[in-house]
Order: sequence, then C-alpha cells, then structure tokens
Amino acid sequence: MTDTTTLTAPLAAAPARYTTARQRWGNRCLHYLVLSALAVITVYPFWWTLVTAVSTAGEVYTFPPALLPTEPGLQNFVEVFQTINVWAFYKNSILISGVTVIGTLVICSLAAYPIARMRFTGRNIVFGAIIATMILPSEVNFLVNFITVSKLGLTDTVSGVVLPNLAGAIGIFLMKQAFEAVPQDLIDAAKVDGANEWEVFWKIMLPLAKPALGALAILTLVSAWNQYIWPSIVMTSVENFPLSVGVSYLKGTFSFKTRVVAAGAVLTVLPILIMFLFTQRYFLRGFDGAVK
Repeated sequence: MTDTTTLTAPLAAAPARYTTARQRWGNRCLHYLVLSALAVITVYPFWWTLVTAVSTAGEVYTFPPALLPTEPGLQNFVEVFQTINVWAFYKNSILISGVTVIGTLVICSLAAYPIARMRFTGRNIVFGAIIATMILPSEVNFLVNFITVSKLGLTDTVSGVVLPNLAGAIGIFLMKQAFEAVPQDLIDAAKVDGANEWEVFWKIMLPLAKPALGALAILTLVSAWNQYIWPSIVMTSVENFPLSVGVSYLKGTFSFKTRVVAAGAVLTVLPILIMFLFTQRYFLRGFDGAVK
C-alpha cells in the first residue's frame, strides 16, 4: 500500500517553490524600480542642460520641462567659442588635471606603503589623523592654503592650484588597502632574494596595485577637472583659467543667455564624462580591494 505522505510531499513543496520564485521576481522588480528612479534623478540635470544647450527656441523654464530639444541646433556652442577662448581653457584644464593626477599617484603611493607594510611607533595614530581630515570640508583649508601659496609666490600659477590637492585621505586610504591585499609571503620571498624596501615597493607593490592606481587616477582626474572655487581664488589672469572657471565669463554683469551657459557647461562636462564611460570598469575594479 502506497504511503499517502510520500504522495502529498511533492504537492506541498510545489506551492512553496512557487511562492519563493514569486518573491524573488518581486524583489528583483523592486530593485530595478529603485535603480531606475535613482538613474532618472541622477541623469536628469545633465539631460536638461543638454536639451537646453541644443535648443534654439522655446521657453527654457517651462513646466513641465521639455524632455526633447525645440528646434535643435549648434548655434549656442558656436557662440560659446566666439565668446571665450575655449581651446586655451581646455589646455589649462588638461595641464592642471594631468599634473594633479601624476602628483597624487606618487605622493599617495609613497605615503600609503609605510602605513600598510612597515611597523613603526604611532602608525595607527598617523593613519587615524589622515582619515580624520575627511571630516573637514575642503573650504576650511582655503585660507591657510592661500596664505601659504602667497608666501611662496605661487599665485596665478599651475603649481599654486595643484600643490594643495596632491595628497588626499581618500587616495592614501585606497592605496593602503591595495598594498595590504598583497600576500606577505611574496614580499618575504623578494627580501630573501636580496630586494631592498624600494625594490619591493617599485617592482612588486606598484605592479600589483595597478587597479587601485587606475581608480585613484580616475577619481583624481574628475575632481581636478571639475574644480572651480580654488582655481578662481588662486588664478588672477584670465588666460590661466581652467575651463571650469573660464565658462563663468559666459555670464554678463546684468544678463546672460541661459542656452549659451548650458552649452558651456556641456563642453566642460562632456570630455570627463566620455572618459569615465570608457574607464569605469577600472574604477570599479580598483575599489574592490578597498571594500574588502
């Protein structure tokens, strides 16, 4: 005689499996809904700026705002090039950003290596003090940095803009986590073969920390490219302005054209946005070690 329990067990398990699959489907839909809402909130300001920049007619501040350009054209971008020296500002932005990225990679790597791999008195205190600086907004340092730059005679120079931004707590933290992820056995083997501390750092640690270096380079590049307040304080000559500061000259004293200003903003953001789209996988790989 067949046991009824054996027959009813699969029937009882089927609704449970169906309920679990339905819950997973519901959770997935909820996740996609939240991510879509966040994507819309994040992308909309840039989309509105782009639509405004390529529109040549219609009200700018209509409500609800237009999601597609009215009579699209490139006249606003032409006017930007006619009003300011865009190529000179681009050159200044590239120079400032490039020097900042290179200097940050060098200084943060050199600072993070002893904190991650060397044992010395007060190491945790030093690292804690570095991390504590993340609490302070960057504007707090403007007065001290400006006095220092002025005393050194570096106002209205690229060095005056770059030097205060070379060493950051985020960069040191990111490189420290990357160096700590390297197995100690690999370092011990290199020292047994006669490698000194510098050779270990240059030939072992840096090559293995390339993802973190790439992420730090991208993060620093975006930050340096978008700087506005500090360069506008240090720089006094218009020809030395980066693009982020130069586009402010699209606004007049008493009036300005919103579409032309929007076109200038697009020209400022577009290069760094394209660069990030092509390098975002390196950015995410570099943060894996920091998260772990």
